[in-house]
Amino acid sequence: MRLAIGFLALLPMLAAAETAYVTDNLRLGLHQAADTSDRAFRMLESGQSFEIISRDRNYANVRLPDGVEGYVKAAYLVDDKPAKLIVAETIAERDALIAELEETRQAFAAPAETIRKLEGEAVGLTAKLQSAEAQIAELQSENAGIQGLKDRYKGSLPLSWVGAAIGVCLVGGFLLGLWWVDYRVRKRHGGIRIY
Repeated sequence: MRLAIGFLALLPMLAAAETAYVTDNLRLGLHQAADTSDRAFRMLESGQSFEIISRDRNYANVRLPDGVEGYVKAAYLVDDKPAKLIVAETIAERDALIAELEETRQAFAAPAETIRKLEGEAVGLTAKLQSAEAQIAELQSENAGIQGLKDRYKGSLPLSWVGAAIGVCLVGGFLLGLWWVDYRVRKRHGGIRIY
């Protein structure tokens, strides 16, 4: 029973519990004194880079990018970039890449529309090309048939020419026959025509 009452007493404390994290933001004091016994004249944030002028086991003499020199505790110095700085650089790089991607999308929006139009035209032209190829195949087949007929009737004359030649021969024969009859009649009758 005591256990149940104890558990019920702890329940509100469990319900009020919240999540917390240890900070990775370190503030390191920059001092004038080599043993950092004086008051820091400047605070350095995590990720601050600087040049180490000299270093012993406990303290380091450093020069900041703006030329300010001072002493810091060597135990807080690392050769690798802290996670906070890596995350910030990664986020900045990601944001730059997102901006570049958006610019690229905007730059390629008009060409993409042109490509879509050209693809549509290509589909239409492909259909026309296939139709033309079918027509060409049909004409080639027809041409081959005509070529076969041409080879078959190579030495013959067209029927109209033969009919015209026969007509010329009949008319010419008729006229030649009339002349011949006239000639013979005149010869027989002493040059006088008798009809």
